[in-house]
Amino acid sequence: MTNLFLAVTLAAALPFGGLPDQFEKIAPAAKGRVGVAVQLLESGETADLHGDEQFPMHSVYKLPISMAVLQRVDRGELKLDQQVKVKPSDFVRKGMYSPVRDKYPAGTELTIAELLRYTMCESDGSASDVLMKLIGGPGSVMAFLKEIQVPDIQVINSEKEIGRDWETQYRNWGTPKGALALLVSLQSQRGLSRESQALLLKLMTESIPGANRLKGELPVGTVVAHKTGTGSTRNGITSATNDIGIITLPGGRHLAVAAFVSDSAANDETRDAVIARLAKAAWNSAQSLGR
Repeated sequence: MTNLFLAVTLAAALPFGGLPDQFEKIAPAAKGRVGVAVQLLESGETADLHGDEQFPMHSVYKLPISMAVLQRVDRGELKLDQQVKVKPSDFVRKGMYSPVRDKYPAGTELTIAELLRYTMCESDGSASDVLMKLIGGPGSVMAFLKEIQVPDIQVINSEKEIGRDWETQYRNWGTPKGALALLVSLQSQRGLSRESQALLLKLMTESIPGANRLKGELPVGTVVAHKTGTGSTRNGITSATNDIGIITLPGGRHLAVAAFVSDSAANDETRDAVIARLAKAAWNSAQSLGR
C-alpha cells in the first residue's frame, strides 16, 4: 500500500501526471463527450482523457487520406503535378463545404498538389473524395494505416456518403490515442519521405479552419500544424468539433494534441474554447517539463 501511495504521489507531482485532472475540469463546459490525448514527442510523456473512446472524425480523416496519397507519390505511382479530372459527380452536396465545387461548378482538372492543398488547407470535401478515389477508396487508406501501425482509426465512408444522413457520420471514427499515434507517425516520417512529410506539415500549418481551437489560447505566432473536423448540428446537438495537430514549443520541441468534442449541446464558441483550453493546459505542462 505504501509503494502504491508513493507511485501515485510521484505521478501527481509530474506536470503531465496532473493533466488528466485538468482535462476533467475543462471538459464539462462542452455539454457533451470530450476526449483528448497529448504527447511531448521528444520525451514520450503522454496524458489523456477518454483516450480509448470512439469519436466521429469528420474532416480529421483527411489527414490519413493525404498521407496515403503522398506515400503513392513517394513510390512513384503518382506525381504531384499529375492532372486529375474533377467531375460534377464528385462534388459533395450543397451545404457541405467545397471551394472546388463552388469555383468550378462544371468540373475541372487539378493537379494532385492542388487537390492536397484544397483538402488540407481548406478542408474541401470534394477534393478529399477525389484523392481517396484516386488511390482506391477507403480500403486503401485503411491498408496504409495498418502498414504504419496506427490503430483505432476507421475510414469507411466518403464525404458524399457522410452527408447523406445523421448516422453515417459516426462510421468514420477515431480514438484520441489513435489520432495521437497518427501524429506521431507523421512526425517520425513513418511511411513517408522527408519531402512528403515537410509538404504535409506545411499545408497543415497553413490550414484556414479552426483558428480558435488548438491555436486559440497559445501565444501569437506559435506554429501549429493541424487538421480540424466539424460535424453537423441537429436539435441543438453538434456531432463533432475536433482538432488534431503538432504544436512547436519554444526551444523547438513538439507537442502532439488530439482533441475531440462530440454530441455537444454547447455553442460553436464554447466548443472551440474547450479545445483551446485543453491545448493550453498541455502546453503549460510541456513547458514545465522542459525546465
